[in-house]
Amino acid sequence: MDQHTTDSGLPLEVVYGADDPRAAELGKPGTAPFTRGITPDGYRSAPWIMGQYGGFGTARETNERFKQLLAAGQTGFSVALDLPTQMGLDSDHPLAAGEVGKVGVAIDSLADMEVLIDGLDLASVRQIRTTANAIGHVWLALVVCACRKAGVDPADIKILIQNDVLKEYVARGTYIHPPEAGLSIVADVVAYAAQHLPEWTPVTLSGYHIREAGADAVDEVAFSIANGIAYCDAAITRGLRIDDFAPSLFTFLSANLDLLEEVAKFRAARRVWHDVMTERYAAQDPASKAYRIFAFTAGSRLTSQQPLNNLTRTALEALGAVLGGVQTLHVSAYDEALGVPTASAALTALRSQQIMLEETSLTSVADPLGGSYLIEELTEQLTQRIHARLEEIEELGGAVACIDSGWFQQEISDRAYLRQRELESGTRKVIGVNHQVEETEEDLRVFQPDPEGERGQVARLEQLRSTRDQERVDATLARLEADAREGRSIVPGTIEAVEAYATVGEITATLNEVFGRYTPRSAW
Repeated sequence: MDQHTTDSGLPLEVVYGADDPRAAELGKPGTAPFTRGITPDGYRSAPWIMGQYGGFGTARETNERFKQLLAAGQTGFSVALDLPTQMGLDSDHPLAAGEVGKVGVAIDSLADMEVLIDGLDLASVRQIRTTANAIGHVWLALVVCACRKAGVDPADIKILIQNDVLKEYVARGTYIHPPEAGLSIVADVVAYAAQHLPEWTPVTLSGYHIREAGADAVDEVAFSIANGIAYCDAAITRGLRIDDFAPSLFTFLSANLDLLEEVAKFRAARRVWHDVMTERYAAQDPASKAYRIFAFTAGSRLTSQQPLNNLTRTALEALGAVLGGVQTLHVSAYDEALGVPTASAALTALRSQQIMLEETSLTSVADPLGGSYLIEELTEQLTQRIHARLEEIEELGGAVACIDSGWFQQEISDRAYLRQRELESGTRKVIGVNHQVEETEEDLRVFQPDPEGERGQVARLEQLRSTRDQERVDATLARLEADAREGRSIVPGTIEAVEAYATVGEITATLNEVFGRYTPRSAW
């Protein structure tokens, strides 16, 4: 009989029985080590946050899309930034040409941010997130200043900044400064939020992008927690105690297609985080040990061939996330492999979450698969393998050392290569791509952003520069550069610069003078 395994290669037996000794060690949801969830009643008191990801074109266009989704029942939203913004480039930078507003919204300054949040009741939204990583400090400043301008206390709203720059060096590539400088900036953001913005999540440990780049479930969790250890260590060097900031942390994980393994992965991730917080940091606050998870259905599993099949894929992935007890969930639109989702596809993705919430009994039971012989065995195996991977990373010098040496990148690329070989050989079947292929494809309407959007964005940027107080901008940027050179936190200076309407590109260029821009030291 052929050996059956999970996506990560964990062996699957034909049947699992009551002789598993772990069945008596499960404990209850809401108690350490939080394998079964971080709340005692699961989703009964409060369902997961339905946080659809969106952003395209201009701030005005994205603002209108958010209003539509919030009116349709969405309880949180995530701001997708375009690549120039993520890279700290203004929309009129030569490298931004052709990319403005393409994969997210262009935000060049506080003026754009004011438009983005115009008319949104921020206090009533359960969670607001963004893709800002290398510019996490700038995003913090943009939100703080925009809230102040709108008469809202930024401490009263719930903001989740992704701000995980380390994974950019190994998985996505939207880094700016060298890893050591990037890590220092993240620590500045964590320290500022702990003191001034306690309701904010200052960093999200993003295993999702590591998984999308090719890692399996074990490395997705292990590499992201290793990055989290680096952030925690850096924050502690700022004089913080682990319990000052760890309760606010989130992780951002993929909800992938191997349903059974994914349920076990979310449970194992919580257990490993509990162990790290207990054994490495001696955390005392139970909230520091309770791993909060934002799950995002796997974009890499979406296909442009037979795209309506993606409705089934994302529904199964979302089901695994809910059964695994996540706190926030995004469901991808079925047409995302073709471009920015259409409004109708984005709404359908939201409705899939609402159907699970309102038309099933999933929220009636905490950890509904707890006690399953198979799930408990997979959870235990994943826990052991993640711990073993973390020990290996520690022996190699930690996350930053693994980035500098290219080890993280090589491990991910090796796994991605094997997966691609499996797809090309047909040993890994993907319906509509290498199995059950159709001669004709569905004729779907693909969303097209306004082609004049980039020109308009550049024009608004030029107008801003001609009307602002340039002397004030120059003074704030000089203060920011001095803070960076002298080792002070750059967050207050960034807020001051943003308030003066300095642009994202100008702030980044100022810090480039101190930290430089990163060039990878090894090829992979």
